[in-house]
Amino acid sequence: MQTDREELSPKAKARRAPHTPGVYLMKDAAGLVVYVGKAKDLKKRLASYFVPRQRMTPKVAAMMDTVADMEWHEVRSETEALLLEGKLIKRWRPRWNILFRDDKQFPQVRVDLADALPKFRIVRARTTDACRYFGPFPHQQAVRRTLNEMRKKFGILLADSTPTALPDGTWKLYDDARSEIQKHANVVTVEEYAARVTEACAFLEGKVESWGEQVEADMRKAAADRENPLPRRDEAGALTSLAAALGLERPPATAECFDISHISGTLAVASMVRFVDGQADKSGYRRFKIKSFEGNDDFRSMQEVVGRRYTRLHEEHRAFPDLVIIDGGLGQVGAALAAFKEHDLAPPPLIGLAKREETIVFPDGRELKLPRHDVGLALLMRIRDEAHRFANDFNAELRSRKLRESLLDEMPGLGPKRKEALLAHFGSIQKLRKATVEEIAEVAGLSDKLAGEVKAYLEARG
Repeated sequence: MQTDREELSPKAKARRAPHTPGVYLMKDAAGLVVYVGKAKDLKKRLASYFVPRQRMTPKVAAMMDTVADMEWHEVRSETEALLLEGKLIKRWRPRWNILFRDDKQFPQVRVDLADALPKFRIVRARTTDACRYFGPFPHQQAVRRTLNEMRKKFGILLADSTPTALPDGTWKLYDDARSEIQKHANVVTVEEYAARVTEACAFLEGKVESWGEQVEADMRKAAADRENPLPRRDEAGALTSLAAALGLERPPATAECFDISHISGTLAVASMVRFVDGQADKSGYRRFKIKSFEGNDDFRSMQEVVGRRYTRLHEEHRAFPDLVIIDGGLGQVGAALAAFKEHDLAPPPLIGLAKREETIVFPDGRELKLPRHDVGLALLMRIRDEAHRFANDFNAELRSRKLRESLLDEMPGLGPKRKEALLAHFGSIQKLRKATVEEIAEVAGLSDKLAGEVKAYLEARG
């Protein structure tokens, strides 16, 4: 991300852009995103907006009349730029991308989940609930290149492929696997192919989601940096301002912030970050897996992790922080307060920070909206965004681990007890992949023959 702290014009910022793939955001004088675009080369693409007016199309000329600021975000490839561009356009609906709002006019990726061997294909309209859709995306040729890369990366089928059923119940995916899917096995069972589809969908969904979240966090951080007139190393003023705004007896030298993260109600996790004198104390960060229930309930999750954190501090005779911050509104704040009451603990000062207009919420229902230039609010936003990032990183780590470990679920002849024994012995799929057949055979309950089959199974899946 470009991080210029000086007040540069959009044209001056464009001159500083790198020769790398990425997405760029055009903003108006109020800071609203008015256009999102992608580029194979950010520097060249942005330079094209700052040419004599007679060389611009009418639409571009009209748009540039409204642009007061801009920023860009670098990615690793043109494929990633395409996916992130689509995600951000769907999220912010910039007015100069307005034609993009009609999903039927633009290409989408459809996965035919009802088929024995789901294919990934480009479509224009959503016609059935039996499929899964990703997009829309603005550039069909770029989507086509992305799918071709995914075919090689994950070993999946595209729309024009014609897999062949073999007598033993397996499937031959391509006639020439070397040119189509390269390192992946070309003869698979339905279950083995399903694991590939799961990973490919996770790439389209989870990867793009994490890019979008990171861009939003970057934008909030940049806004806080611009609005905070003090150097970051001098947080005394921010803490004093915050204490005055919240009615605290003294500036909060220690603060802890909680955030809940989940994907469609699964893999619910929570994070807690700790700040001391306005600076991140990463040795005090904590992560929590939700243990008391399964499902999508932010309030119960918040009550559980807050209760676990402060019950432990109480039992260990350790001091509570000067301020507890909850990422959320009155419901989440009420759940946190209920945790203290449930365990008969006296709560420290407790507030929520709702993303809606960055409103501070008190347990009694009062709300406080500080000016956006307030240094105390900037500090609260920085703490909240750090908790959000920490929770999302943990969620992504668990999701990736679950996808990798699900490979063993699909292996014929390997029951749940042997799978658990393997993972307990080696600790992870990565370490199991590196083990020799002899080392795998050392696990209780595995014969030499089965150890060899496990090794061959994992090698066939890259």
